[in-house]
This record gives sequence, C-alpha cells and structure tokens, in this order.
Amino acid sequence: MCLAIPACVEQLINENYAVVNLGGIRKEISLALVEDVVLGDYVIVHVGFALQKLDQIEAERTLAMFAEISTLNQEDI
Repeated sequence: MCLAIPACVEQLINENYAVVNLGGIRKEISLALVEDVVLGDYVIVHVGFALQKLDQIEAERTLAMFAEISTLNQEDI
C-alpha cells in the first residue's frame, strides 16, 4: 500500500526542491514532478516527491481525517 500525505510548502530552495511541513516535521522534497509551486501551497508528498498540488481546503480536510484516524487508533490500544 502506498500513502501520499498533504504537506504545506514552507521554503523554496530552488526550482526543483522545497521544504515542506509534514505534521510539524520539516522535510526537503523534490518538486520535479509539479509546476508553479509557491510558498503556502499544499502538495501531495510520496517518497520525497511532490506528486501534485492540492487545494488548501481539501488538504486540511484530509489532514483532519488522518488526525481522527490516529485518535481512533489510540482509543483501541
């Protein structure tokens, strides 16, 4: 199974690399597969690559669902 995670672009290093925030963890990723990324954009990240840009509302909705799943999993422990 593959998992791609929404992340907010916090720093542009050059045209092909950026630093994103993944739930408080900052990670350098490649932008080679996505065009016209600017600070504050959300991108879908998989294995260190941005796969596509994502609407902010959809990104926040997805991140909220991940947080809810995490809470439910903690209750089962």
